[in-house]
Amino acid sequence: MLLQLSTWTEVEQYLAQSQGIILPIGSTEQHGPTGLIGTDAICAEAIARGVGESTHALVAPTINVGMALHHTSFPGTISLRPSTLMLVIRDYLTCLVKAGFTKFFFINGHGGNMATLKAAFSESYAILADLNLPNADRVQCHLANWFMCSSVYQLAKELYGNQEGSHATPSEVALTQYVYPDAIKQGTLAADVASGHPIYGAIDFRRRYADGRMGSNPALATREHGQRFYELAVKELSHRYLEFLSAD
Repeated sequence: MLLQLSTWTEVEQYLAQSQGIILPIGSTEQHGPTGLIGTDAICAEAIARGVGESTHALVAPTINVGMALHHTSFPGTISLRPSTLMLVIRDYLTCLVKAGFTKFFFINGHGGNMATLKAAFSESYAILADLNLPNADRVQCHLANWFMCSSVYQLAKELYGNQEGSHATPSEVALTQYVYPDAIKQGTLAADVASGHPIYGAIDFRRRYADGRMGSNPALATREHGQRFYELAVKELSHRYLEFLSAD
């Protein structure tokens, strides 16, 4: 059940049965010469919809732009500042808590969002309490990074070894190929790819990671791999969502 394809009366009926909602969040950023700029949002959205179907949960519209300031020297990247993203999350939660939701399951596709999301959760708990909203004391947020699922990590290790890398990875590229097979990009990738450098500002990042990859070889990705990653992530996160929903 997608929030944007529902009516307010349908949402009201849903809330009579469940106060849980899934929120996919990703990023709009470069993913190397052959990776789609929307990779992180595409992956989060596809998996969130799969989990929603599996668990009969309501799925919110995808937050497509995240915290990706270090990628902004590459054309096409759009980023929010951490402070801006925190405000976005706070406003989302405030509206949804007013409606009656209390359990927020964020399915995240971008590692750069993690610190900001955790900070946003902490700030939102305090602000919701200060607003004296009904059930503010029952609000809980859970961060689920699909790429950190144990089953996904294990498969990526088996398929790609150390060529998985940490950005523009074959696992996430494979998932986008599964979701959007007509958008698969081909290209020649340099044999040598940088890895292991710390992340500072955008200009420094591009200087260290010239083609945008971080130790990865996305040429190893296939659509068949992507289907396997999708199925594993949906299964693992569906189980985690139901556990979260049932916990006090």
